Amino acid sequence: MKRIRLEIKALSPLAIGRQKPGGSVSEADDYIPGSVIRGAIASQLLRLSGHQSTNLAENGGDFQSLFLSDTPAIFQNAYPVNPDINRRIDGIWVLPATALSSKTKPGFTIENGNGVFDTLIDRFCAECYGHLYDPTCPTNDGGRVEAYTCFYSQVGGNYYSHSVSKRLLTRVGINRRRGTAEEQILYGIEVLNESQDKKQKPIRYYGSVIVSDSLGDALCQFINDLREDFRLGGSTSRGLGKVEITAKTLTLESKPQIKTRIEQFNAKFKKRWGEWKIFGNPHEELAGDRTYFTIDLQSDAILTEQWRRTTVISPEMLCQFAGVTDSSLQLHAAYSSYDYRSGWNTAWGLMKDVELITNKGAVYLFSTTQEDTWFRMVEYLEIRGVGERTCEGFGQIQICNEFHLVFRERAV
Repeated sequence: MKRIRLEIKALSPLAIGRQKPGGSVSEADDYIPGSVIRGAIASQLLRLSGHQSTNLAENGGDFQSLFLSDTPAIFQNAYPVNPDINRRIDGIWVLPATALSSKTKPGFTIENGNGVFDTLIDRFCAECYGHLYDPTCPTNDGGRVEAYTCFYSQVGGNYYSHSVSKRLLTRVGINRRRGTAEEQILYGIEVLNESQDKKQKPIRYYGSVIVSDSLGDALCQFINDLREDFRLGGSTSRGLGKVEITAKTLTLESKPQIKTRIEQFNAKFKKRWGEWKIFGNPHEELAGDRTYFTIDLQSDAILTEQWRRTTVISPEMLCQFAGVTDSSLQLHAAYSSYDYRSGWNTAWGLMKDVELITNKGAVYLFSTTQEDTWFRMVEYLEIRGVGERTCEGFGQIQICNEFHLVFRERAV
Protein backbone atom coordinates (compact mmCIF):
# COMPACT_ATOMS: atom_id res chain seq x y z
CA MET A 1 0.00 0.00 0.00
CA LYS A 2 1.08 3.57 -0.71
CA ARG A 3 0.12 6.82 0.97
CA ILE A 4 -0.50 9.83 -1.27
CA ARG A 5 -0.16 13.09 0.60
CA LEU A 6 -2.64 15.72 -0.60
CA GLU A 7 -2.12 19.44 -0.13
CA ILE A 8 -5.33 21.32 -0.94
CA LYS A 9 -5.11 25.08 -1.41
CA ALA A 10 -8.45 26.90 -1.31
CA LEU A 11 -8.86 29.36 -4.20
CA SER A 12 -12.48 30.27 -3.38
CA PRO A 13 -14.84 29.75 -0.42
CA LEU A 14 -15.74 26.10 0.27
CA ALA A 15 -19.34 25.11 1.01
CA ILE A 16 -18.62 21.84 2.81
CA GLY A 17 -22.10 21.13 4.14
CA ARG A 18 -22.85 19.04 7.20
CA GLN A 19 -26.21 17.49 7.98
CA LYS A 20 -28.86 19.71 6.44
CA PRO A 21 -30.63 21.68 9.20
CA GLY A 22 -34.31 22.41 9.28
CA GLY A 23 -33.83 26.15 8.77
CA SER A 24 -32.72 28.24 5.82
CA VAL A 25 -28.98 28.24 6.65
CA SER A 26 -26.66 25.51 5.37
CA GLU A 27 -23.96 24.79 7.99
CA ALA A 28 -20.36 24.14 6.99
CA ASP A 29 -17.93 21.67 8.48
CA ASP A 30 -14.51 22.79 9.71
CA TYR A 31 -12.52 20.40 7.47
CA ILE A 32 -12.82 18.61 4.11
CA PRO A 33 -14.27 15.10 4.55
CA GLY A 34 -12.72 12.19 2.69
CA SER A 35 -16.06 11.51 0.99
CA VAL A 36 -15.93 14.96 -0.67
CA ILE A 37 -12.39 14.35 -1.99
CA ARG A 38 -13.39 10.87 -3.14
CA GLY A 39 -16.40 12.22 -5.04
CA ALA A 40 -14.36 14.97 -6.72
CA ILE A 41 -11.71 12.54 -8.01
CA ALA A 42 -14.33 10.01 -9.13
CA SER A 43 -16.19 12.77 -10.98
CA GLN A 44 -13.06 13.75 -12.91
CA LEU A 45 -12.31 10.13 -13.80
CA LEU A 46 -15.82 9.66 -15.18
CA ARG A 47 -15.72 12.97 -17.05
CA LEU A 48 -12.50 12.05 -18.84
CA SER A 49 -13.85 8.60 -19.60
CA GLY A 50 -16.92 9.90 -21.38
CA HIS A 51 -19.16 9.14 -18.40
CA GLN A 52 -18.89 5.41 -19.17
CA SER A 53 -19.37 4.43 -15.52
CA THR A 54 -21.12 1.11 -16.28
CA ASN A 55 -18.50 0.00 -18.80
CA LEU A 56 -15.71 0.92 -16.42
CA ALA A 57 -17.27 -1.22 -13.70
CA GLU A 58 -17.88 -4.18 -16.03
CA ASN A 59 -14.56 -4.13 -17.85
CA GLY A 60 -12.40 -3.51 -14.77
CA GLY A 61 -9.81 -0.78 -14.99
CA ASP A 62 -8.64 1.93 -12.66
CA PHE A 63 -12.08 3.20 -11.70
CA GLN A 64 -13.25 -0.19 -10.47
CA SER A 65 -10.00 -0.81 -8.59
CA LEU A 66 -10.14 2.59 -6.89
CA PHE A 67 -13.82 2.75 -5.95
CA LEU A 68 -15.65 -0.55 -6.52
CA SER A 69 -13.24 -3.34 -5.56
CA ASP A 70 -13.24 -5.28 -2.28
CA THR A 71 -10.26 -3.20 -1.13
CA PRO A 72 -10.91 0.28 -2.55
CA ALA A 73 -8.70 3.31 -2.04
CA ILE A 74 -9.14 5.01 1.32
CA PHE A 75 -9.69 8.76 1.11
CA GLN A 76 -8.90 10.29 4.49
CA ASN A 77 -10.13 13.65 5.75
CA ALA A 78 -8.16 16.80 4.97
CA TYR A 79 -7.60 19.04 8.00
CA PRO A 80 -6.69 22.76 7.90
CA VAL A 81 -3.18 24.06 8.43
CA ASN A 82 -2.36 27.27 10.26
CA PRO A 83 -1.08 29.62 7.50
CA ASP A 84 1.34 31.24 9.96
CA ILE A 85 3.37 28.02 10.21
CA ASN A 86 5.87 27.94 7.37
CA ARG A 87 7.85 24.93 8.56
CA ARG A 88 7.28 21.40 7.35
CA ILE A 89 4.43 19.60 9.13
CA ASP A 90 4.55 15.80 9.35
CA GLY A 91 0.86 15.40 10.11
CA ILE A 92 -2.32 17.01 11.43
CA TRP A 93 -3.91 15.12 14.31
CA VAL A 94 -7.09 15.35 16.34
CA LEU A 95 -6.61 16.18 20.00
CA PRO A 96 -7.89 13.33 22.25
CA ALA A 97 -11.18 13.76 24.08
CA THR A 98 -9.26 13.37 27.35
CA ALA A 99 -7.30 16.62 26.78
CA LEU A 100 -8.09 19.58 29.05
CA SER A 101 -7.18 23.25 29.10
CA SER A 102 -7.99 26.40 31.04
CA LYS A 103 -11.60 27.55 30.87
CA THR A 104 -10.70 31.24 30.83
CA LYS A 105 -7.60 31.13 28.62
CA PRO A 106 -7.47 27.85 26.70
CA GLY A 107 -4.82 26.85 24.20
CA PHE A 108 -1.21 25.83 23.88
CA THR A 109 1.41 27.89 25.69
CA ILE A 110 3.22 28.69 22.43
CA GLU A 111 0.00 30.43 21.38
CA ASN A 112 -0.19 32.32 24.71
CA GLY A 113 -2.73 29.97 26.24
CA ASN A 114 -2.48 28.44 29.71
CA GLY A 115 -1.44 25.10 28.29
CA VAL A 116 -3.08 21.80 27.35
CA PHE A 117 -2.57 18.43 29.05
CA ASP A 118 -3.99 14.91 28.85
CA THR A 119 -5.83 13.08 31.66
CA LEU A 120 -6.27 9.51 30.39
CA ILE A 121 -3.56 7.85 32.49
CA ASP A 122 -4.21 9.94 35.61
CA ARG A 123 -7.95 9.23 35.47
CA PHE A 124 -7.26 5.50 35.24
CA CYS A 125 -4.85 5.64 38.18
CA ALA A 126 -7.19 7.79 40.30
CA GLU A 127 -10.07 5.35 39.79
CA CYS A 128 -7.92 2.34 40.68
CA TYR A 129 -6.58 4.09 43.79
CA GLY A 130 -10.08 5.14 44.87
CA HIS A 131 -9.57 8.90 44.53
CA LEU A 132 -11.52 11.62 42.76
CA TYR A 133 -9.59 13.20 39.92
CA ASP A 134 -10.54 16.86 39.52
CA PRO A 135 -7.56 18.77 38.08
CA THR A 136 -7.20 22.53 37.99
CA CYS A 137 -5.45 24.82 35.56
CA PRO A 138 -1.71 24.03 35.36
CA THR A 139 -0.83 27.71 35.91
CA ASN A 140 -0.55 29.27 39.34
CA ASP A 141 -4.07 30.70 39.32
CA GLY A 142 -5.59 27.25 39.84
CA GLY A 143 -8.62 28.05 37.70
CA ARG A 144 -11.10 25.61 36.24
CA VAL A 145 -10.35 23.45 33.24
CA GLU A 146 -12.59 21.95 30.59
CA ALA A 147 -12.35 19.75 27.53
CA TYR A 148 -10.30 21.26 24.72
CA THR A 149 -10.68 20.04 21.14
CA CYS A 150 -8.79 21.09 18.04
CA PHE A 151 -6.61 19.91 15.19
CA TYR A 152 -2.97 20.12 16.18
CA SER A 153 0.56 19.36 15.06
CA GLN A 154 3.96 19.23 16.71
CA VAL A 155 6.67 21.33 15.10
CA GLY A 156 10.13 21.59 16.61
CA GLY A 157 8.91 20.39 20.00
CA ASN A 158 6.10 22.98 20.11
CA TYR A 159 2.39 22.29 19.74
CA TYR A 160 0.21 24.37 17.42
CA SER A 161 -3.54 24.34 16.89
CA HIS A 162 -5.08 24.53 13.42
CA SER A 163 -8.47 25.91 12.47
CA VAL A 164 -10.27 27.73 9.70
CA SER A 165 -12.63 30.69 9.91
CA LYS A 166 -16.08 30.80 8.34
CA ARG A 167 -18.48 33.36 6.99
CA LEU A 168 -22.10 33.44 5.87
CA LEU A 169 -23.07 34.15 2.27
CA THR A 170 -26.64 35.32 1.73
CA ARG A 171 -28.33 34.34 -1.52
CA VAL A 172 -31.69 35.00 -3.12
CA GLY A 173 -33.69 32.53 -5.19
CA ILE A 174 -34.17 33.20 -8.93
CA ASN A 175 -37.44 32.76 -10.74
CA ARG A 176 -36.60 30.49 -13.68
CA ARG A 177 -39.34 31.90 -15.91
CA ARG A 178 -38.65 35.61 -15.42
CA GLY A 179 -34.93 35.38 -14.56
CA THR A 180 -35.41 37.80 -11.67
CA ALA A 181 -35.33 37.53 -7.88
CA GLU A 182 -38.10 35.39 -6.45
CA GLU A 183 -40.08 36.83 -3.57
CA GLN A 184 -39.76 35.24 -0.12
CA ILE A 185 -36.84 33.00 -1.12
CA LEU A 186 -33.77 34.07 0.82
CA TYR A 187 -31.21 31.63 2.16
CA GLY A 188 -27.71 31.57 3.62
CA ILE A 189 -24.69 29.37 2.90
CA GLU A 190 -22.01 29.03 5.53
CA VAL A 191 -18.61 28.64 3.87
CA LEU A 192 -15.00 28.07 4.85
CA ASN A 193 -12.89 31.12 4.12
CA GLU A 194 -10.33 30.75 1.36
CA SER A 195 -7.74 32.98 3.03
CA GLN A 196 -6.78 34.82 6.19
CA ASP A 197 -5.06 38.09 7.05
CA LYS A 198 -6.73 40.25 4.38
CA LYS A 199 -6.51 37.53 1.73
CA GLN A 200 -2.72 37.40 1.87
CA LYS A 201 -2.40 33.82 3.11
CA PRO A 202 -4.51 31.13 1.39
CA ILE A 203 -5.86 28.33 3.56
CA ARG A 204 -4.31 24.90 3.03
CA TYR A 205 -5.59 21.47 4.01
CA TYR A 206 -3.58 18.27 4.40
CA GLY A 207 -5.13 14.89 3.65
CA SER A 208 -4.11 11.44 2.44
CA VAL A 209 -5.18 8.67 0.11
CA ILE A 210 -4.23 5.06 0.88
CA VAL A 211 -4.05 3.11 -2.38
CA SER A 212 -2.53 -0.10 -3.72
CA ASP A 213 1.06 -0.06 -4.94
CA SER A 214 0.00 -0.70 -8.54
CA LEU A 215 -2.19 2.43 -8.72
CA GLY A 216 -0.30 4.78 -6.40
CA ASP A 217 1.93 6.47 -8.98
CA ALA A 218 -0.84 6.65 -11.60
CA LEU A 219 -3.32 8.28 -9.20
CA CYS A 220 -0.67 10.72 -7.96
CA GLN A 221 0.11 11.75 -11.54
CA PHE A 222 -3.60 12.05 -12.38
CA ILE A 223 -4.19 14.43 -9.48
CA ASN A 224 -1.16 16.58 -10.29
CA ASP A 225 -2.13 16.82 -13.98
CA LEU A 226 -5.60 18.12 -13.06
CA ARG A 227 -4.59 20.04 -9.94
CA GLU A 228 -6.72 23.11 -10.75
CA ASP A 229 -9.72 21.28 -12.26
CA PHE A 230 -11.19 19.88 -9.03
CA ARG A 231 -14.20 21.39 -7.29
CA LEU A 232 -15.05 20.51 -3.69
CA GLY A 233 -18.33 20.89 -1.83
CA GLY A 234 -21.58 22.45 -2.96
CA SER A 235 -22.57 25.49 -5.02
CA THR A 236 -19.70 24.94 -7.46
CA SER A 237 -21.78 26.40 -10.30
CA ARG A 238 -21.88 29.67 -8.34
CA GLY A 239 -18.11 30.04 -8.06
CA LEU A 240 -17.54 28.14 -4.82
CA GLY A 241 -15.31 25.14 -4.23
CA LYS A 242 -12.37 26.01 -6.50
CA VAL A 243 -9.15 24.44 -5.18
CA GLU A 244 -5.66 23.47 -6.25
CA ILE A 245 -4.58 19.97 -5.23
CA THR A 246 -1.00 18.72 -5.29
CA ALA A 247 -0.12 15.10 -4.54
CA LYS A 248 3.05 13.45 -3.33
CA THR A 249 3.74 9.77 -2.65
CA LEU A 250 4.96 8.93 0.86
CA THR A 251 5.91 5.72 2.65
CA LEU A 252 3.53 4.29 5.21
CA GLU A 253 4.51 4.27 8.86
CA SER A 254 6.21 0.96 9.64
CA LYS A 255 5.37 -1.53 12.38
CA PRO A 256 8.54 -0.78 14.38
CA GLN A 257 7.49 2.89 14.72
CA ILE A 258 4.02 1.94 15.93
CA LYS A 259 5.50 -0.65 18.29
CA THR A 260 7.77 2.05 19.72
CA ARG A 261 4.74 4.23 20.50
CA ILE A 262 3.11 1.33 22.37
CA GLU A 263 6.27 0.62 24.35
CA GLN A 264 6.69 4.31 25.27
CA PHE A 265 3.06 4.48 26.35
CA ASN A 266 3.45 1.44 28.62
CA ALA A 267 6.69 2.73 30.12
CA LYS A 268 5.10 6.08 31.05
CA PHE A 269 1.89 4.33 32.12
CA LYS A 270 3.65 2.07 34.64
CA LYS A 271 5.90 4.88 35.87
CA ARG A 272 2.86 7.08 36.52
CA TRP A 273 1.16 4.20 38.32
CA GLY A 274 4.11 4.02 40.69
CA GLU A 275 3.98 7.77 41.37
CA TRP A 276 0.35 7.46 42.51
CA LYS A 277 1.46 5.19 45.37
CA ILE A 278 2.04 8.29 47.50
CA PHE A 279 -1.76 8.37 47.96
CA GLY A 280 -1.90 4.86 49.39
CA ASN A 281 -2.48 1.38 48.05
CA PRO A 282 -4.64 0.67 45.00
CA HIS A 283 -7.73 -1.51 45.09
CA GLU A 284 -5.91 -3.95 42.82
CA GLU A 285 -2.31 -4.04 41.69
CA LEU A 286 -1.43 -3.40 38.07
CA ALA A 287 -0.96 -6.71 36.25
CA GLY A 288 2.63 -7.02 35.11
CA ASP A 289 1.89 -9.34 32.19
CA ARG A 290 -0.55 -6.99 30.42
CA THR A 291 0.25 -4.54 27.63
CA TYR A 292 -1.87 -1.38 27.48
CA PHE A 293 -2.68 0.55 24.30
CA THR A 294 -5.19 3.13 23.13
CA ILE A 295 -7.39 3.49 20.08
CA ASP A 296 -7.69 7.20 19.20
CA LEU A 297 -10.26 8.18 16.56
CA GLN A 298 -8.75 10.60 14.06
CA SER A 299 -12.04 10.95 12.20
CA ASP A 300 -15.72 10.34 12.85
CA ALA A 301 -16.60 6.64 12.94
CA ILE A 302 -19.74 4.62 12.15
CA LEU A 303 -19.74 1.75 14.63
CA THR A 304 -22.17 -1.17 14.71
CA GLU A 305 -22.42 -4.07 17.16
CA GLN A 306 -24.99 -6.79 16.53
CA TRP A 307 -26.82 -4.59 14.01
CA ARG A 308 -27.15 -1.73 16.50
CA ARG A 309 -25.36 1.61 16.40
CA THR A 310 -22.91 2.22 19.24
CA THR A 311 -20.26 4.73 20.28
CA VAL A 312 -18.02 2.25 22.14
CA ILE A 313 -15.53 -0.17 20.58
CA SER A 314 -15.91 -3.36 22.58
CA PRO A 315 -13.15 -6.02 22.77
CA GLU A 316 -15.25 -8.27 20.52
CA MET A 317 -15.59 -5.52 17.93
CA LEU A 318 -11.86 -4.76 17.97
CA CYS A 319 -11.02 -8.43 17.49
CA GLN A 320 -13.44 -8.53 14.57
CA PHE A 321 -11.88 -5.44 12.98
CA ALA A 322 -8.39 -6.94 13.30
CA GLY A 323 -9.45 -10.47 12.34
CA VAL A 324 -7.92 -12.06 15.46
CA THR A 325 -9.11 -14.00 18.50
CA ASP A 326 -8.01 -12.73 21.90
CA SER A 327 -9.95 -13.71 25.02
CA SER A 328 -7.58 -11.67 27.20
CA LEU A 329 -8.44 -8.33 25.57
CA GLN A 330 -10.09 -5.91 28.02
CA LEU A 331 -11.59 -2.45 27.65
CA HIS A 332 -10.73 -0.28 30.67
CA ALA A 333 -12.01 3.16 29.66
CA ALA A 334 -13.97 4.81 26.87
CA TYR A 335 -14.35 8.54 26.24
CA SER A 336 -16.66 9.23 23.32
CA SER A 337 -19.62 11.30 22.18
CA TYR A 338 -22.02 11.08 19.27
CA ASP A 339 -23.57 13.18 16.54
CA TYR A 340 -25.58 12.70 13.35
CA ARG A 341 -24.19 13.01 9.87
CA SER A 342 -25.81 13.04 6.44
CA GLY A 343 -24.76 14.27 3.01
CA TRP A 344 -25.54 14.42 -0.69
CA ASN A 345 -24.70 11.70 -3.18
CA THR A 346 -24.06 13.45 -6.50
CA ALA A 347 -23.92 10.22 -8.49
CA TRP A 348 -27.38 9.15 -7.33
CA GLY A 349 -28.83 12.64 -6.98
CA LEU A 350 -30.17 11.69 -3.53
CA MET A 351 -29.58 12.48 0.11
CA LYS A 352 -27.44 9.99 2.00
CA ASP A 353 -28.89 8.19 4.99
CA VAL A 354 -28.59 9.96 8.33
CA GLU A 355 -25.92 8.08 10.30
CA LEU A 356 -25.23 8.01 14.02
CA ILE A 357 -21.51 8.71 14.27
CA THR A 358 -18.92 8.58 17.04
CA ASN A 359 -17.14 11.93 17.09
CA LYS A 360 -13.47 12.16 16.22
CA GLY A 361 -11.16 12.41 19.22
CA ALA A 362 -12.77 9.49 21.04
CA VAL A 363 -10.34 7.45 23.17
CA TYR A 364 -10.50 3.76 24.14
CA LEU A 365 -8.02 2.17 26.57
CA PHE A 366 -7.40 -1.57 26.09
CA SER A 367 -5.03 -4.13 27.59
CA THR A 368 -4.01 -7.62 26.50
CA THR A 369 -1.62 -10.42 27.37
CA GLN A 370 -1.12 -11.33 23.70
CA GLU A 371 1.04 -8.37 22.78
CA ASP A 372 2.73 -10.16 19.87
CA THR A 373 -0.65 -10.67 18.20
CA TRP A 374 -1.52 -6.99 18.35
CA PHE A 375 1.95 -5.82 17.34
CA ARG A 376 1.27 -7.60 14.06
CA MET A 377 -2.18 -6.08 13.58
CA VAL A 378 -1.79 -2.43 14.59
CA GLU A 379 -0.42 -1.40 11.21
CA TYR A 380 -3.44 -2.95 9.47
CA LEU A 381 -5.85 -1.15 11.81
CA GLU A 382 -4.22 2.24 11.26
CA ILE A 383 -4.32 1.80 7.49
CA ARG A 384 -7.81 0.33 7.03
CA GLY A 385 -9.62 2.03 9.93
CA VAL A 386 -12.53 0.67 11.95
CA GLY A 387 -16.28 0.59 11.42
CA GLU A 388 -18.23 1.26 8.24
CA ARG A 389 -17.49 3.43 5.17
CA THR A 390 -13.79 3.65 5.95
CA CYS A 391 -13.03 4.31 2.27
CA GLU A 392 -14.82 7.68 2.72
CA GLY A 393 -12.60 8.72 5.62
CA PHE A 394 -14.69 7.38 8.49
CA GLY A 395 -13.10 5.36 11.30
CA GLN A 396 -9.46 6.40 10.87
CA ILE A 397 -7.49 5.68 14.04
CA GLN A 398 -4.11 6.13 15.66
CA ILE A 399 -2.60 3.68 18.14
CA CYS A 400 -1.28 5.31 21.34
CA ASN A 401 -1.45 8.98 20.44
CA GLU A 402 1.68 10.58 21.86
CA PHE A 403 -0.33 13.38 23.48
CA HIS A 404 -1.45 10.91 26.18
CA LEU A 405 2.07 11.29 27.62
CA VAL A 406 1.60 15.05 28.26
CA PHE A 407 0.76 15.33 31.97
CA ARG A 408 -0.60 18.28 33.92
CA GLU A 409 2.71 19.36 35.46
CA ARG A 410 4.20 19.62 31.97
CA ALA A 411 1.32 21.15 30.06
CA VAL A 412 2.24 22.34 26.58
